[in-house]
Amino acid sequence: MSFQFGPLTIQFYGIIIMLGAVAGAFLAQFNARRRGENPDLVWDGLIWVLIGGIIGARLWHILTPPPSMVERGITTAHYLTHPLETLAIWNGGLGIPGAVIGGAIALFAFSKRRNISFLSWVDIAAPALALGQAIGRWGNFVNQELYGAPTDLPWAIFIGPHHRLPGYMEQATYHPLFLYESLWNLANVFFLLWLGWRFADRLRAGGIFLAYLVIYPIGRFLLEFLRLDSSQVAGLNINQTIMAVVALAALSILLIRRREKPL
Repeated sequence: MSFQFGPLTIQFYGIIIMLGAVAGAFLAQFNARRRGENPDLVWDGLIWVLIGGIIGARLWHILTPPPSMVERGITTAHYLTHPLETLAIWNGGLGIPGAVIGGAIALFAFSKRRNISFLSWVDIAAPALALGQAIGRWGNFVNQELYGAPTDLPWAIFIGPHHRLPGYMEQATYHPLFLYESLWNLANVFFLLWLGWRFADRLRAGGIFLAYLVIYPIGRFLLEFLRLDSSQVAGLNINQTIMAVVALAALSILLIRRREKPL
């Protein structure tokens, strides 16, 4: 969905993503102030994180295109031989795992430039990231994408014929996967804020972000069972596999650190 503003075509998806980013930034400001950090750094760092996140999200999609795009010939090799198409993010193709990785790298670079603690700031950013995801997922709703298996449950969403995947043209209603993930992320926001408040004197720097890396991947891992168009690499659902590895690794680190004194 989009509208015209003079010669420009404004995508509702992009507006929703930016609303999520701005809402996350305000939450990060609140969190920074509560932790005794300079809240003004949030807006300076937001530009870095957005650029890094978008680049990472696009690269993730390019490296792991979903089967529906592969069937149309839009593969990693296609992008490599048509480099200008790698820039066409308005045609779809952003991956959350890549966004998190790219944003984290950008935040690390920003923290080095400003001489601030990277681990402290990823803790500040973690609830904000979850909030941005909770809001941003509604962009999938306006695009009629990120839906799950067919269902006739009362909260099922209607998907127009031109947005349905091959083999599902006769199925009209589907699981609102974007909604499930949005609600999971929203719950994650409150949990991470509570965790930071309740265990402020026990968690080492980076602990809140590690908790995020456990909770979000668990939700994403489970939701992938309902997804119809999951990216495949070597016969594996790559997003589900990566989520399982990340959750287990982050949980292991948290358990190893649990008896150590906070930094």
